[in-house]
Amino acid sequence: MRPESHLQYTRATCRAETRSVPLRSLVACLMSMTVLTLPSGTCAQESSANVRLVAAARAGDQAGVTRALAEGATPNARNRIGETALLIALKTERSDLARQMIDAGTDVNLAAVNGVTPLMAAAHVGDAEIARSLLAKGADVGAVDRLKKTAMTYAAGQGRTEIVLLLLNAGVDPNTVYEHSLTALMWAAGYGHSDTVRALLAAGARTDLRDDRGKTARDIASDGNFSETVRLLETLVRS
Repeated sequence: MRPESHLQYTRATCRAETRSVPLRSLVACLMSMTVLTLPSGTCAQESSANVRLVAAARAGDQAGVTRALAEGATPNARNRIGETALLIALKTERSDLARQMIDAGTDVNLAAVNGVTPLMAAAHVGDAEIARSLLAKGADVGAVDRLKKTAMTYAAGQGRTEIVLLLLNAGVDPNTVYEHSLTALMWAAGYGHSDTVRALLAAGARTDLRDDRGKTARDIASDGNFSETVRLLETLVRS
């Protein structure tokens, strides 16, 4: 079994219990709630701009993003599943929009409700330049999402060697043990990413560590029939 490398997103729902409430009281309650939740003046304008910002990011509309920001949208505005325009831009591989939102001041550590951060998203899609900018802005290399994954496990599992090197240079230990006792080397080996395996080995990644099934990186590569990766790991072990 190879580790999964999909970004997953969730949404929350709510409900109210009304069966025991008299109709007249219920109507009055709903009317009062409507009044309390109606924005006014500047608040209404800002709320509308925030909605337009997120919608423009989702549509890949850079001009729309620019207008929404000029109209007062906060760079940290989020949709129902907690994604900022920055995170949306990275998911859709729009580096230009991601750069715009970083420059606009988006909090680079603001995660979606599932815990996915901009750095994780950049690692997943392989946007090294944006990953470099996020790290320069203080992105947390140790953040963990609901799948118990980090930017390093996303990068290694996707074979994003340049980002793996950036994370190593930012202080990530190549032998950190993640969920199911998997290391970055195992993630890379499990998908046959030999270049990434080489980079991790050069950084001191250990080949003798085992996951919670008792398998080494070499074993995991063998299970996936990645012969080049297996030979690479066997050569190192013999030497």
